[in-house]
Amino acid sequence: KKEYIILVIKFEESSMVTIAELRARNNKMTQAQLAKLLGVSQMTVSHMERNQLNIRGDKLIKLAKIFNVNTDELLKID
Repeated sequence: KKEYIILVIKFEESSMVTIAELRARNNKMTQAQLAKLLGVSQMTVSHMERNQLNIRGDKLIKLAKIFNVNTDELLKID
């Protein structure tokens, strides 16, 4: 039996590079395209961008890989 730990991250709007900014930098990726890569709905991406949704740690890691940034940059950790 495998056990998993799920980390949930709540961002403060001013403390992170926004997902919309990252999409714009990445050839103007659409919310739908990002949703497909993350395995979530477009509505979920929309909520993530508006900081209306806690982002699970596994999705944070996927975001970092998709946009070729580290999680520290996403979280604005020095």
